[in-house]
Amino acid sequence: MNGIEIRPVRTGELEAVARLRWQWAKERQRTPVTSRDEFVSRFVTWALRNASSHRCVVVARDDEVIGMAWLAVTQRVPHPGAPERASGDLQCVYVSPEERGGGLGGRLIEEVLALARESGLERLTVHSSDAAVPAYLRAGFSHSRVLLQTEPGAAAGPGTDGHGPVPRLVKPGQ
Repeated sequence: MNGIEIRPVRTGELEAVARLRWQWAKERQRTPVTSRDEFVSRFVTWALRNASSHRCVVVARDDEVIGMAWLAVTQRVPHPGAPERASGDLQCVYVSPEERGGGLGGRLIEEVLALARESGLERLTVHSSDAAVPAYLRAGFSHSRVLLQTEPGAAAGPGTDGHGPVPRLVKPGQ
């Protein structure tokens, strides 16, 4: 892995990161709602505006960005035993197709885990594709019985997330 570096993104690399995000969407046959150039511009603006809560780590080969991962930090409601609380979400782990299979995705995951530990986060979650689940399990993630999700804008009922039944919170007696 000669010339490989895992590090925080540099401001001048945000356009390259945006192009990776565009490439990711194209791989998954997602239909863009804007041009690539407009997306890149909006992405860079978003990344700069959200830099305090969303930290990007990149993998670069000889200064060319070939992968990314994001740590999104959310402040949590304090309680008497922990007046300062936060949790995180590992987002957008992506490595260019021609660079896959050499462990770079795992190295990005490990770097975000290190950032989460340094930040004192209570937990780190990830929304994974089926193909990536083994990488997250190897990194120490596990399935949770207590973290549930819903999509507020989606129709109620199982299967609305495209990944099978979605657990729903139900009030007793319903």
